Amino acid sequence: MSQVIFQIVMDERTRRRMMIAGVLMLILGALGVVVPQVLSFTLSLLVGALLIAAGLVSLYLTWYGYQRSLLAWFKPVILLVIGLLIAFHPVAGPAAIGLVLILYFLLSAFAGISLALALRPVPGWGWLLFSGLVSAVLALIFIAGWPFEARWLVGLFVGINLIFDGISLLMVGLAARNT
Repeated sequence: MSQVIFQIVMDERTRRRMMIAGVLMLILGALGVVVPQVLSFTLSLLVGALLIAAGLVSLYLTWYGYQRSLLAWFKPVILLVIGLLIAFHPVAGPAAIGLVLILYFLLSAFAGISLALALRPVPGWGWLLFSGLVSAVLALIFIAGWPFEARWLVGLFVGINLIFDGISLLMVGLAARNT
């Protein structure tokens, strides 16, 4: 079994930036926990707007490049229809976003746990492991409650995840100061 060795150099500026990012993530996460429906609604509107913008760009390309191909019109139409549905019915958006977040939490768990285990001798690695485990638990809870609880779970779980990401960044930054 091969062993991967990481050498992490963290100067004072990098450590300070890590801690600032941690505090900002904590604040954003706290907002998501306090008002989860507002965060879920805002995320729905943002996703809807992004899909509409992507649909318009794709529509422009199709109009000026592939007008004669019926298949080329499929993507812009799908992007616009789904974007408009989410934008005009943002309450239904969290259920769709919930599916994406389940995947995000699972991948975040895998990445966090893998990185923590790879960095194991580095001070603060346990906080990264803990953050990865929290992401795994959030994914499992979300899977169990989807789609019925998606309206408030999206905002709440994104908030919780941001809080633990913020804590892990703060703890690694603090541990780097002590080495």
